Amino acid sequence: MIRVSRLDGKEFVINALLIETVEAVPDTVITLTNGHKYVVRESVDDVIEQVAAFHRRITAGTAPLSGRSAGAPSGAETPA
Repeated sequence: MIRVSRLDGKEFVINALLIETVEAVPDTVITLTNGHKYVVRESVDDVIEQVAAFHRRITAGTAPLSGRSAGAPSGAETPA
């Protein structure tokens, strides 16, 4: 989820996984995959940075930890 502001300043969050396009026309318009459109105060570059940061956060924990096999419970050692 990313936090954005309507033109009146009211904040809300959008599911970053559903964003299809972000364009400046001249206000920033975020279009979701379901066709819903949101006009926001943030610039296109600000939205892109927030989405990139969101993706970094959700993918940071996807690599298996050293010494654990994928799917093993926390604290379980991988046999040598």
